[in-house]
Amino acid sequence: MCSAAGAATTLKFSVVGLEGEQKKNVLAYLGAAPDSDQSRLNFVVSARDKVERALQALGYYQPEIELNLKRTEPKWRLNIVVDAGKPVRVRNIDIQILGAAANDDHFTLLTSDIGFSSGDVLHHGRFEKFRESLLSLGQRRGYLRGEIIVSRIEVQVEAATADVLLWYKSGPRLRFGEIIVDNTVIDNDLFNAMLTFAPGDYFDQVRLQELQSRLQRTNYFSSVIVLPQTEYALGDRVPIAVNLQRAKRHSFDLGVGYSTDIKERVSVTWRTPRINRYGHSQQTRLEYSPINPSGRFTYSIPVTDPLNDVVQLWARVEENEFGDIDSRQNEVGAKREIKSRNWIYGYSMRELNESWNIAGYSASNDYLLIGGSISRRTHRGSIVDPEGGFSQLYTLEAASEQLGSDLDLLRFTAALRYVVTPVPRNRLVTRLDLGRVKIASGDRKDLAPSLAFFAGGSQSIRGYAYQSLGDEVTVVEPNGATETLIIGGDRLVIGSLEYQYYFTDSWRGALFVDGGDAFDKGEFDVKVGAGFGIHYITPVGPVRVELANSVSEDDPSWRLIFAIGAEF
Repeated sequence: MCSAAGAATTLKFSVVGLEGEQKKNVLAYLGAAPDSDQSRLNFVVSARDKVERALQALGYYQPEIELNLKRTEPKWRLNIVVDAGKPVRVRNIDIQILGAAANDDHFTLLTSDIGFSSGDVLHHGRFEKFRESLLSLGQRRGYLRGEIIVSRIEVQVEAATADVLLWYKSGPRLRFGEIIVDNTVIDNDLFNAMLTFAPGDYFDQVRLQELQSRLQRTNYFSSVIVLPQTEYALGDRVPIAVNLQRAKRHSFDLGVGYSTDIKERVSVTWRTPRINRYGHSQQTRLEYSPINPSGRFTYSIPVTDPLNDVVQLWARVEENEFGDIDSRQNEVGAKREIKSRNWIYGYSMRELNESWNIAGYSASNDYLLIGGSISRRTHRGSIVDPEGGFSQLYTLEAASEQLGSDLDLLRFTAALRYVVTPVPRNRLVTRLDLGRVKIASGDRKDLAPSLAFFAGGSQSIRGYAYQSLGDEVTVVEPNGATETLIIGGDRLVIGSLEYQYYFTDSWRGALFVDGGDAFDKGEFDVKVGAGFGIHYITPVGPVRVELANSVSEDDPSWRLIFAIGAEF
């Protein structure tokens, strides 16, 4: 039994004798309970017809319907008793594809499974769904003049059978014609690099959507509309109009945040997404935190494709605390990034001047670093909370005294992240970070802190303070006392394993263990941190509140960790 009623309704009704899809469809046809005397009368008068039509849509043409009405005030009572009866079954199916689409494999695949077959109970919804799929496929594949010329279901009520007829006449498959775009808004060469088709190619709606998506992802435009101009088609060629509206010339973002690594943080970002019609852009970011104040200017120039081949020129000023070292970095550089088959290849050159101070010892060195990187990221599900994925980043840089550097060195890093959900609500996250810097000539003490390796912090070994682990030296202070200082290592090995359980879609718990060290040759001393936490999933990534213990210490301590961000 199903009833519908409300405080302001004038009729309470129920439907009995039906279950599942039949009842759901009947209730949908009947609609909400009436709320006035006139609508109540209309509801009662039309109820039988609505129930009949609801059941016919599902193939039941001979139902028995009994309406029992009690005119009690202020609400009437209507009991609808239904016996759906014998269903009408499909007898013959006549589906024909006429015209050029008859030889199109996509239509062959579609008609191989139409959603119903001879002997099935007639279901008008499945017929309409297939009919719409046929028309939609025709539009996507370029049969823009295609039409349904026969569409009917012939029902023999007494025999409880039905014949289905559907004939689609495609006409010719059209091709892309002239591409119309305002070249004062975008450079012609830049636009051509974005194209996913060329005039003369067979029309394909998917390729139009890909072009629109690519143009939108450049952030050059506030609006992108790509439309076929069917009414102006000449022969089999359809012109394509690309309407572009320029994005705001400048935008400014203010950000605030906090993490246990770099404490409170305030940032201002100024973006110019399109400086000129050639697609140049710039981003200037100023950020303050007690640990890591910085400023960076980046100027981007598309080479062949603004999404897949870009040169970046940058200048950076940054201060940082590496272990017991205070460092200031001034850097200018250039990098070309090329995306190909899900991989990103980078080629870079940067000039780094770094000054640092530790226990009264000051140094300032210059490095010209030439290198490259290769990375790939795959994920399944949300980018901020993927069900699975694998992220890889490898970098290699070299510096030479003959090219103006204060050291001959070779520096390699690898960062790997793997996420898997073996069963629903149970997630595993693993990390591996490796690093090695080889000094071919020169003094180890002249290696700048930003080129050495440190461990500890929310993205490293939890349970230890940010960048508090590394090779140690003992110094004698003027008063004769000794002090042990962290100066970083020329090697890095860090691994992590974390288990997460989802209490809801937004909340999860975590258990983790991290281990590794930043060290010099022969001084590897594995440090282990372990703990637990609670994560809240937001659109910008999980908010993580965790407690971690430095379990490998003689006097282990707990650290509270607060951070925001996804694994990737």
